Amino acid sequence: MKSVDAHLAEILATVRTLAPLELELERSLGTTLAEEVSAPVPLPPFDNSAMDGYAVQAADVAQVPVRLPVIDDVAAGSDELRAVGPGHAVRIMTGAPLPAGADAVVPVELTDGGTAVVTINRPVPLGNAIRRAGEDVQAGEVVLKPGTVIGPTQLGIIAGVGRRRVWVRPRPRVVVLSTGAELVDPGLPLGPGQIWDSNSFTLTAAVRDSGGDGFRATTVGDDPALFLEQLDAQLVRADAIITSGGVSMGAYEPVKEALGPLGTVRFEKVAMQPGMPQGFGVVGEDQVPIFALPGNPVSSYVSFLLFVQPALRKMRGLAAGPAETVTAHLLGPVRSPAGRRSYLRGVLASDGTVTPVHSQGSHQLAALASANALIVAPEDVTELPTGAAVEVIRL
Repeated sequence: MKSVDAHLAEILATVRTLAPLELELERSLGTTLAEEVSAPVPLPPFDNSAMDGYAVQAADVAQVPVRLPVIDDVAAGSDELRAVGPGHAVRIMTGAPLPAGADAVVPVELTDGGTAVVTINRPVPLGNAIRRAGEDVQAGEVVLKPGTVIGPTQLGIIAGVGRRRVWVRPRPRVVVLSTGAELVDPGLPLGPGQIWDSNSFTLTAAVRDSGGDGFRATTVGDDPALFLEQLDAQLVRADAIITSGGVSMGAYEPVKEALGPLGTVRFEKVAMQPGMPQGFGVVGEDQVPIFALPGNPVSSYVSFLLFVQPALRKMRGLAAGPAETVTAHLLGPVRSPAGRRSYLRGVLASDGTVTPVHSQGSHQLAALASANALIVAPEDVTELPTGAAVEVIRL
């Protein structure tokens, strides 16, 4: 059987990083920056008040209480030049330009709030509540580098330096297609021998959670011709395809029967549990990567974490490799078949211990939903006792 590491290496060698494109700022959330972003002007661009209050000369409020005449108001966004001299105050709002001559702002909470004459009850130091020009960013300074994932705060600084459009690597568009004549959409009644489809919902959510745009396609039965027809229809909008089911050794395996003859998709046994049957390759004129995952719910999801998630990272222009692990200590013994790397569901605690869940079958979705970690048992290990140190993948 092929090793987990070899299968992942083949996938990462095949998958291409998506080409950059220029997007409107509103559409860039979750994409990966493909250019340097720098500030054309200092941020803030001018000295301004950090609070609602009164712009003064600090020496005038060293001895309190003191009463100062209020000679002007200045609001945020004002473009009029103002100044304040000794013995006077200017009422100022948060973000408003600091009047010439002022070297401190007294917060309104330290005053009586007067509009003609203000009584100031506490002294403030030089520079109090003033945001200086360039205090955040200097003109020409790089604020974001290529390879940065654009989250809300990154999007905010791009807007803050005046950019309306930005060059990014987009979120991969991934179509998820479940196969099986037994599958019924949730919400519909079950007939004899039928089950509700969970895989397509799980995998589509996993794509979105991993930084891609997931699209759930209509479930296909066990007819290879119908599967190919659905696949062709989906290729026009896909950077990658995920299928679940139809890849094992038995009869009625539509994915294997449809894609095997193409010669561009390989179906192999990978030395892992759950998830031994795996398929991977490319389809269509654009050589779209296709991940043919097993149909058992746990096998399908574990396969996504090990193989699809790293591929999506590479497509996004990010560092990609095996799933990250942490070390924990077992609170119960586990067993693993010889020659396979096992991924056992467990509950990882904050004290660095991990408890195996009781149900480890590849069909037992409820046990997966109750777990927050996968305990990794290496290929050459068949038993791990309570207290053993193990590598754990966080879910």
